Amino acid sequence: MDVDPTAAPSAAPSTARPLRVGLIGYGLAGAVFHAPLIAATDGLVLDTVVTSSPERQRQARAEHGEGLHVAADADALFARAGELDLVVVASPNRTHVELAGRALEAGLPVVVDKPLAATAAEAEALAGLAERRGLLLSVFQNRRWDSDFLTLRGLLAEGALGEVWRFESRFERWRPSLKGGWRESGDPAELGGLLYDLGSHLVDQALVLFGPVLSVHAESEARRPGAEADDDTFIALHHASGVRSHLWMSSTAAQLGPRLRVLGSRAAYVTHGLDPQEDALRAGRRPVPGEPWGEEPESAWGVLGAGEDVRPVPSRPGDYPAYYAAVADALRTGGEPPVGAREAAEALRVLEAARTSAAEGRTVRLG
Repeated sequence: MDVDPTAAPSAAPSTARPLRVGLIGYGLAGAVFHAPLIAATDGLVLDTVVTSSPERQRQARAEHGEGLHVAADADALFARAGELDLVVVASPNRTHVELAGRALEAGLPVVVDKPLAATAAEAEALAGLAERRGLLLSVFQNRRWDSDFLTLRGLLAEGALGEVWRFESRFERWRPSLKGGWRESGDPAELGGLLYDLGSHLVDQALVLFGPVLSVHAESEARRPGAEADDDTFIALHHASGVRSHLWMSSTAAQLGPRLRVLGSRAAYVTHGLDPQEDALRAGRRPVPGEPWGEEPESAWGVLGAGEDVRPVPSRPGDYPAYYAAVADALRTGGEPPVGAREAAEALRVLEAARTSAAEGRTVRLG
C-alpha cells in the first residue's frame, strides 16, 4: 500500500516507551542512512548494531554511545529477540531474504533495505510470511521522500502538466574507475550492478507515479575496464495508464542529464541535480525536529512550463525522516507500513523483466 509521503503520521502517545531497534549491517546503508534516521525518530531508539568489523563496532559506539549493544553476528541479535521491537536489515543484498525471514520467524517486525529480494517470488513469499504472523514488513525506499520527487508529485496532483506523456528519470554518476566490493560483483547471488541498486529506486518511483507496467525494454552494459556487473543501464516502461517511463542509471556519464524531465500535454517539468539529504547525512549532519532539513537552494529549483514560457518551481523539502516516523506509527497503531512488501514485489517483477530484456534483446510483456 502506497502511503502519501506528504501526510504526517499520527502522534504516538507521549507515555509510550521507545521501540527498540536492532540494525544488521553498518556499512554505507546502515551507518549513513538507517542508524541516523532511527536515532532521529521520536519513539524509536537504536538498541543494537550487528557488524563483524571491529572498526565499524568502534564507529557505531562512537556515533551512538557506549550504551549501544554491539553484536558480531545476527545469531547474537536473534538470541535477544524478546528485547527488541524491530529489526532493520541493511546488510549485503544476498542476505536480505534469509535475515528478513529469520526476523519474522522470531516474531519481529522488519524493515529491509532495497532490494527486498532477488525475485518477485521471494518477495511475495516474505510478504505472505509477514501476513501470516501479523508482522510489519517494509522496504526502505527513501527516494520516495526526495525533494524533486515530492515536488513532482505535488505538481501532478495539481494537474500542472496536463496529461503526462513521458517520464524521464536519471541517477547518473561519473565514476570511470571501479571501487570494488560486492556492489560491483558479477556473481548473480550478490545482486550487484546498477539495475538492482539505482534501478530499484527508479522503477519504484515510476510505479508510484504512473501505476502498473505492461511492457519492459532494457539495455544494459558493463562498460568500465574489469567491470563484471552492469554500470550503464536504460529501461523503457509502458504503463497501463499510457505513460512511457524512460529510466537511466549509469556510472559512466561524463556529463549528467537532467534528474527529471516530465513531458505533458500542458507543460513540462525539468530539474537537475540530486536531493541534498544523502550528502548531508554523509557529512555527519542529522535531522533535528523543528530545524530545516532537506531544503534545496533556489538555484536548484526545477522549472515548469512550455517553450520559452517557463518559471521556477519552489522545491518541497526532502523528508527521509518521514519514512521511520511512518514505521513507528504503523508499529504503534497496527496500520500500513510506508512501503509494503507486495509493492516491492511489483518493482522486482519489472527489474526481472528488464534483466531478461537486456540479456535476450527483446521487449518483455507483463500485462
